Amino acid sequence: MKRIIYVLGLLFINQNFAYAQEKDSILIAQRKIIKGYVVDYDNTPLTDAIIKIKGTEYSVRSDAEGTFKLQNMNDFPVVLEVNKKGYQKSEVILDEYQPTITIKLNLIEKHIEAVLVTSRRRSEEIQKIPIPITVLTAKKIDDTGSFTVNRLKELVPTVQLYASNARNTTLNIRGLGSTFGLTNDGIDPGVGFYVDGVYYARPAATALDFIDTERIEVLRGPQGTLFGKNTTAGAFNITTKDATFRPTANFEISGGNYGFLQAKGSLSGPISKKLAARISFSGTQRNGLLYNVHTQDNINDINNIGVRTQFLYKPTDNIKVTLNADITDQKPDGYGWPVAGVVTTKRAAYRQFYNIIKDLNYEIPYNSAFERKVDLDTPSKADNQLGGVSLNADFKLGKGTITSTSAFRYWKWTPLNDRDYIGLPVFTISSGNSVHKQWSQEIRYSGNLTEKLHGVIGVFGLWQDLNSDPVQTEEAGSAQWRFAQDSTSSLWSTPGLFDNFGIRTTNRIQSTSLAIFSQVDWAITEKFHILPGVRYNYDKKIANYKRETYGGLQTTDPALIALKNKVYTNQAFDTDAKEGNFSGQLTLQYNVNNNFNTFATYSLSYKPVGVNIGGLPTANGQVLIDLAKIKPESVRHFEVGVKTKPTPNSIFNVVFFNDDIKDYQTQVQTPEPGVNRGYLANAEKVNVKGVEIDGNIRIQNFVFNAALAYTEGKYVKFTNAPVPLEEVGGSLAFKDVSGGRLPGISKWSGSFGAEDSFDGHFLGFEGSYFVGADVFFRSNFSSSPSPSQYLNISGYYLVNSRVGFRASNGLSINLWARNLFNRDYYEQLLAASGSAGHYAGVIGDPATFGVTLKYTLK
Repeated sequence: MKRIIYVLGLLFINQNFAYAQEKDSILIAQRKIIKGYVVDYDNTPLTDAIIKIKGTEYSVRSDAEGTFKLQNMNDFPVVLEVNKKGYQKSEVILDEYQPTITIKLNLIEKHIEAVLVTSRRRSEEIQKIPIPITVLTAKKIDDTGSFTVNRLKELVPTVQLYASNARNTTLNIRGLGSTFGLTNDGIDPGVGFYVDGVYYARPAATALDFIDTERIEVLRGPQGTLFGKNTTAGAFNITTKDATFRPTANFEISGGNYGFLQAKGSLSGPISKKLAARISFSGTQRNGLLYNVHTQDNINDINNIGVRTQFLYKPTDNIKVTLNADITDQKPDGYGWPVAGVVTTKRAAYRQFYNIIKDLNYEIPYNSAFERKVDLDTPSKADNQLGGVSLNADFKLGKGTITSTSAFRYWKWTPLNDRDYIGLPVFTISSGNSVHKQWSQEIRYSGNLTEKLHGVIGVFGLWQDLNSDPVQTEEAGSAQWRFAQDSTSSLWSTPGLFDNFGIRTTNRIQSTSLAIFSQVDWAITEKFHILPGVRYNYDKKIANYKRETYGGLQTTDPALIALKNKVYTNQAFDTDAKEGNFSGQLTLQYNVNNNFNTFATYSLSYKPVGVNIGGLPTANGQVLIDLAKIKPESVRHFEVGVKTKPTPNSIFNVVFFNDDIKDYQTQVQTPEPGVNRGYLANAEKVNVKGVEIDGNIRIQNFVFNAALAYTEGKYVKFTNAPVPLEEVGGSLAFKDVSGGRLPGISKWSGSFGAEDSFDGHFLGFEGSYFVGADVFFRSNFSSSPSPSQYLNISGYYLVNSRVGFRASNGLSINLWARNLFNRDYYEQLLAASGSAGHYAGVIGDPATFGVTLKYTLK
């Protein structure tokens, strides 16, 4: 009996096991089928839509009811590509099996793509945010060849960037942000530069090639209640591409005239179920665009390489941790600039530039700067290395997210310049070696506090240490005596008096910046919102400066020593500055309807206290130590704007703004050679105002976009400004320039772009052809901190174009041209050190053209 029961039990177990196996097999088979519907924007079924599993050949078409069934042989997650003629292409990510899905497509001719941004620490549609923002997507950046910030200024007319080399970079928005001309390390920029939430403190970061960039958000106006570092003029918020849990790869290579060669690539994929990695690289080379007749070599070339890595850890849906590391090494042969003109100063006739070089038997070996020749007897060097590591952690808590961003960054700068711009040994060495280290920490919470209240609150700390590395060197040569000569005494021509006479400088700035900031979005009604924000800053800077002379004729003759002291002297000072202040803003927003958004903002913000670290000017032989500290700059900002969608396929926005700046921090030049890169000063009051208009429209596959800006900036009160170049040597060393215009601001600037595409085949590949062009223009502007009738740059326009083919399998080819009509133009004019009357021109690139091949693995 027991045996019978045992046998029956085994039969029952086997039968149930077989049934369970059969049931599991049926379930597995069912889960291999992806079912769903394809509909348009008003849920009407779409027939003949092609649904394909990305990276495979598995595809089907939707039927008359919009339904489809697709065999899936891959593991989840999978990506579905959905295409239908006349509709925007769509990709749908399925992280896991779903019994049924609905895919909605938008008509190309009826809808313009909604742009999402994260500037307010949440994903939002740009048209619904009460902030003037320009967003540049990865596609726009690639299509226009904008691989650095310097090229982006041709797409965003309210952005100004001026750079004679990576260190001496001015990045401004609406004419405000950084000092115009040569950089002084003792003040902070007013335009925040963020990459993946990390603040980059040095202006040299703008010289970086973009590596794996997802999008760039350019925010205009003060943003201190949203970002860690105070930003009085705006911010660049750059987001790179995340690591992915499915294998992806893309590769790109470009070649063009002047030996241009650029290669980019990235690889991404899972390491485990919860850990993914991404590695990206970029390398750019180009021959020099200027010919140095002295060395018979080309200079101002490009020689960049950069690598970026990321690890993404997602243990749960509520936790996201990313570890980023990057390094960029730039070693160009440059930079040097040709003489663009000569000004007659108020000095005596024997001190005029042409008389000086005539006495030295020298002639400039070119007639125009646009011959693209230079004559430099000092080798040019501009080694620029930047890198760092950051850890970002997002924790979802309740209805919000806690974010922690910890970062370390460094910058190493090793230059060698010819400060006199000519082939005479006037200044034989100019090498401001520097090394910079920064540590930053930001912790913030962003989320819905109630149904009608959203808030952001955060704390931020930034610690910086900037040192000469190990010393900075300025050295004169045998021709210096004739440029420094300020009397007819024969002692000036004493043999060897200034040969190899120079200064070695050690300096250091230690900075601390601490802040707490908060902003809320309070929906009084569905249409009316109030957005108050507040910030407290504490900034402290400790500066140490010491320079010592060396070389030249060794003598005890007091008269000869006095002549040497007119060029270089020993100088040392220690100073510290600290300041705390409250700032804030109030924004009122009224959404008339979904297509009409109005807002008005009033804010008060501060740029931190500054210190001079490039040497101080003297008066009657005494160092003007009072100039060692620079007062904070306060900005009272008001703007009112309208964001609209006149039709489903168009956008039109208008913003009016006005900024009153007290104690405006400016960089001014002095004839004293020992004051390297000029010095900092405060202008009593400055005003900048204007209007910005931008919009775009899509008509089927044709897209047109435009941006126009009118900006007016002037010194309302600046009573103690250094005289402009043409007034050097007069009875006054300073003048009242109140009413004069600010440098670097064009009253009118704009950009216009258009692209059209149409389906077709190329070499047997299915895809679409495209043709596009962009036009950038700006009116004339001043290139001197003290307004000058000579250092003004004429307006110009540039045309960039492209034509190519994008295949559906991920391959694309792009033929491009920049400055298509080969316009000659200056980006900046720079008075030579010593104010002898000649000035150099930073020349814009000539016509360049080439081809880009890109492949994205699907």
